[in-house]
Amino acid sequence: MLIAPSILSADFRSLEQEVTRAVEAGADMIHCDIMDGHFVPNISFGPLVVAAVRRCTTVPLDVHLMISNPQDYIERFRESGADTITVHAEATDDLPGLIAQIRDSGARVGITVNPDKPVDLFLDYLSEIDQVLIMTVYAGFGGQKFMPEMMDKVQKVYRAAREIGHAPDIEVDGGVNAHTASTCAEHGANIFVAGSYIFGGENYAQRIGSVREGAQTGQAKAI
Repeated sequence: MLIAPSILSADFRSLEQEVTRAVEAGADMIHCDIMDGHFVPNISFGPLVVAAVRRCTTVPLDVHLMISNPQDYIERFRESGADTITVHAEATDDLPGLIAQIRDSGARVGITVNPDKPVDLFLDYLSEIDQVLIMTVYAGFGGQKFMPEMMDKVQKVYRAAREIGHAPDIEVDGGVNAHTASTCAEHGANIFVAGSYIFGGENYAQRIGSVREGAQTGQAKAI
C-alpha cells in the first residue's frame, strides 16, 4: 500500500518544507497534478515546479498530466524528474504511440480517464501499462467529494489485469482518506493519492498512517 501526497494541496509558500515533511511522515512518492486550463478548467504548474520538487526529495515523482497534446510535453516532464507519467486516454488520438513515447523517455507508463469516460478506452493496451489511475473525482480541482461508483472501474481493471497475467499498479485519486482508502483497496487499488486530507492536517504522519491503515484493512477484506 503506497501513499502519494498531492502537492496541489500543499502550501506553495514553503513547498520544499511541505515535501520534506510529507516524505519524513511516510510518503512513498509525491504526486504532481499538471493542469493547463484547457483540458481541465484549472491551471496548476509545469516542469519548473516538478524540477524543483525533484531537488527536494529522492522519492519517486508521480506526474499526472491533465493537459491537451500531452505528446508535446512527455520529454520535458521526464527531464524535470518525473518517474511515472500518467496521461488521459481521451487526450490523444494515438494512445499506442503515446504509451511508446512515455516508455522511450524512460518513465513508467500511467494511463487514466475522467469519471465520465470508460476504462475500455485503454484496456486493450493494459499489458503495456505500468500504472492505471482511477479518478474518484473529476480532474481539475482538489477537495472534491469521493465518487464510490468509480469502484466498478477499479475492480474492472483489477480483474482484467489478472486475466492477462499482468499486475499494473492501480492508483486512486480524489476524496481519499482513511475510510475511502479502505473501500478502494478492497476493490483492488494499491496506490492512494491524498491532497487536502494530508496537507490540510497538522500531523502529516498521522494522516498518512491512517490512509495506509485504512488501505491495509480494505486489502485484508478483499483477501
